[in-house]
Amino acid sequence: MADEPEFRRVRGTGWKSVYDTLRMEILDLTLKPGQLLDETTLAERFDMSRSPVREALIRLAGEELVITLSNRSTIVAPIEVGTFPKYVEALDLAQRMNTRLAAVFRTPADLKTIARRQKEFEAAVKTGVHLKMSETNKQFHMAVAHAGRNPYLASFYERLLNQGQRMLHLHFEYLERAEGGYLLTEEHDQMLKAIEARDADLADELAHAHTRQFQDQFIGFLRENYSSDIALSPQRAAE
Repeated sequence: MADEPEFRRVRGTGWKSVYDTLRMEILDLTLKPGQLLDETTLAERFDMSRSPVREALIRLAGEELVITLSNRSTIVAPIEVGTFPKYVEALDLAQRMNTRLAAVFRTPADLKTIARRQKEFEAAVKTGVHLKMSETNKQFHMAVAHAGRNPYLASFYERLLNQGQRMLHLHFEYLERAEGGYLLTEEHDQMLKAIEARDADLADELAHAHTRQFQDQFIGFLRENYSSDIALSPQRAAE
């Protein structure tokens, strides 16, 4: 079909090469939500047996990037529009708590790491490459989380950030078209300053505003594109 993505033939060295390639293609939406991932076709593409392909798919399933259906076929995980409000609710709590803790427990070394991650995000924004932008955005927020010194909260937060990367790409696309949209770099700077000042209340407030900004802009994307041919889950987004 004319609208199907074309993939170059890749010769891999094991499951890791399959995993890395498929993960990148899922996150940057080259592989569309709901798209079938056939083991035989993938094995041919990567020029290897089905066993490493199966291992890669199992690991991607562990990150909730692919889903195995009842008939044992595997598809790229849908983007669940209907559960977006619940996702944002969890993201908001995790983001606020990790940022608050960072303001309390951060060290000078943590501040340097957070600042470096922010510069990397700013550099990625200038490239316009959405995968680089989402990955460096994640690394900024995880640097904040690690500064909070609670590995359980940081792990939960990382899982949420991973699950939200494809939504973030759609969010980036919307901002590129929307008048007055911006890419959150100023908010990152403000959060860093609050953490540096050990102002936990301000850090919490900024983290909450950061989540709300993402929520509002993603809902704007849904309103603009919900009836388009982008393969989203058929559930309706909550108002």
